[in-house]
Amino acid sequence: MKQNLTEKSPPSRSSLQAQDLKDVVLPLRLRNSIQDQQERSEILISVIQLIIVFIFSLLYTIAPKTFTQEADFAPVPWVLSLYIIFSLIRLALAIKRKLPDWMLYLSSIVDIILLLGLIWSFHLQYEQPPSFYLKAPTLLYLFIFIGIRALHFDPRFVISTGVSAAIGWVLMVMYVLLQNPADNMITRDYIEYMTSNSVLIGAEFDKIVSILMVTGVLALALHRARKLLFESVIEGSAARDLSRFVPEGVAQKIIQSEEGAITGKGEVSECTILFTDIEGFTAISQTLSPEQLIEALNRYFSLIAGPITKYGGVISQFQGDAVLATFNVPKADNDHASNAVRAALEIQTVLEGVIFGDGIVFNTRVGINTGSVVGGLVGTGDRVGYTVHGDNVNLTARLEQLNKDYGTRIIVADSTRKQATNADFRFSELGEVVVRGLDRSVRIFTVSLN
Repeated sequence: MKQNLTEKSPPSRSSLQAQDLKDVVLPLRLRNSIQDQQERSEILISVIQLIIVFIFSLLYTIAPKTFTQEADFAPVPWVLSLYIIFSLIRLALAIKRKLPDWMLYLSSIVDIILLLGLIWSFHLQYEQPPSFYLKAPTLLYLFIFIGIRALHFDPRFVISTGVSAAIGWVLMVMYVLLQNPADNMITRDYIEYMTSNSVLIGAEFDKIVSILMVTGVLALALHRARKLLFESVIEGSAARDLSRFVPEGVAQKIIQSEEGAITGKGEVSECTILFTDIEGFTAISQTLSPEQLIEALNRYFSLIAGPITKYGGVISQFQGDAVLATFNVPKADNDHASNAVRAALEIQTVLEGVIFGDGIVFNTRVGINTGSVVGGLVGTGDRVGYTVHGDNVNLTARLEQLNKDYGTRIIVADSTRKQATNADFRFSELGEVVVRGLDRSVRIFTVSLN
């Protein structure tokens, strides 16, 4: 009995890499997948920002206060409070997936404004000249804010945050220089700069250049990584789609293979083959419209696929109303014979009492056999499919047909019975038969649960 399945193969990894991803129009489902990941990233970004704000607040609370306690106004707690409120609002919107791009840009700018506002308030809090805040180590948090924007995997938001930080620091320096033009406190002495509130223009220039360089490098890295993200999403989708037509294990091998889907390479392995067919399907199909028939078959296949998958089997082929499944090929299973029998028994259970269409019942016959098969991809260069071949596949199909002669639902070959040593099974011998196409007789059994 010849088994084959053909489906159009997906584009290979090399062909995807050869394409300019700017020209790739992603399907809506893939764009939604990327969008979903980015929206989840915004939740993570919001949580990290809240953690940073709470760290600020904790440090401010426990740090010794060197300013006078009699001051009428302490700006830092107010700025921190505004920052916490803003971060909570942003987190709530991220959770509700209500953060459009314009709000993300605005959020990155507001983040920088609030952080720089906090730094700016230091000279008021500690009653120092404005140049005092230029030496605050809190400046380093700007790089954290730029860095966490990379979690969105979009260089635009890194750039908007970095440019906002650079412009903001320029304005902070300008404020210091213009606050008192008569004494702008500029110095060229590094020691004086380090030991006083003097301003060293070169040091501020270095800070701005560092902000812009980190932003540029991170944005460039994200631009390249975004291409890899698209490739990953496309290949992941291809693997999921391919696994609908070939076994999942084979799909993964194709995706990971350097050659892609290559025909003509088969693997010889021992496995247990399970073959199912619907009793009297030809007569039943004549009573249903084409639409009803397809709907009934899809429901039927979904029901019997459950036990097969549950016990480690892999469906290699749907052919008409028949299903060919293998255990231990292509997915390894040391207890493949017992699992195939378990799946067959459960198939009978899940179909019991199920009505398909107008009072129609599908009685399923199953044949099970264990032996060597050849599994691999077959087809042409443009169309390939996975299947298993060999005398044992043909024998399994013949065993399924013998159910009609013996009035049974499941027939198991002796080769399977010998390996299915589970105590829950009760095998009843039906006899010894000669199957067309084989030069030897086969002992056959039916099976039930103890």
